[in-house]
Amino acid sequence: MPSRYINPYTDFGFKKLFGEEANKDLLIDFLNAVLPPEHQVKTLTFQNPENMPDSPLQRMVVFDIACKNQNDESFTVEMQKAPQHNFKDRSVFYSTFPIRKQAPKGDWDYKLNQIYFIAILNFIYDENEDRRKFLSEVSLKDQDGNEFYEKLQYLFFQMPLFKKNENELQTRKDKWFYFLKNLTNFDDIPTILKEPIFERAFDTAEYIKLPLNEQEIYEHDLKIYRDNYSVLKTAKDEGIEIGKAEGKTEIARNLKQLGIDSETISKATGLSIDEIQKL
Repeated sequence: MPSRYINPYTDFGFKKLFGEEANKDLLIDFLNAVLPPEHQVKTLTFQNPENMPDSPLQRMVVFDIACKNQNDESFTVEMQKAPQHNFKDRSVFYSTFPIRKQAPKGDWDYKLNQIYFIAILNFIYDENEDRRKFLSEVSLKDQDGNEFYEKLQYLFFQMPLFKKNENELQTRKDKWFYFLKNLTNFDDIPTILKEPIFERAFDTAEYIKLPLNEQEIYEHDLKIYRDNYSVLKTAKDEGIEIGKAEGKTEIARNLKQLGIDSETISKATGLSIDEIQKL
């Protein structure tokens, strides 16, 4: 029996909450909870959704969102969630897309609009335990720590590091991340989230209210999510250090013998698909 509410870390769940035209009010409210006052979102449009890959194993769930603030200034938000090898490289790579799109035909003075890259992560990317924090705000700075370029900002939310309980929630941002982290564990709407925007989010995420074809898509995505989680957990439970070449190769060989697909093995070990296919 599935949980009452869908898993927001699946491709389907994430898009259902934040990537549909009908749910723009949810996305606007979430963005305004995490963005600074000068860039509060007034309107937004999704850019080029047809460019997203069709395969759930290939999709990164990256939304290119064109926004306008209360002063009618344009800026772009990239949103993504994915436990991916070379995550930081991929984040920088994806953040270049909205930069290049701003170049018009003809003459141009190279003035750019603000860009935010927002990543909601269901894994911890920071390998240094002493530096780990729920929110990492990243920008371009010089050797003295002074801001070099303020129009490109990265916001990385490492969800496993969000530890607040219901009685500790103070801000709207707290409420949104409490909602996202605990959604599949709720049997009913918590008292602190009983307000219109979150009631809409809960209604959107209720499994039984999805059309049958969407339930099937969700179940497929949920299976992929669980399979990936199981592969990663098994590797950790076996005590093999993924960072060692011999450990990576041995895990990949064993998983391949079990019939696990190459892309999932690549995510679990860090080996390239070409390396896996040669085993």
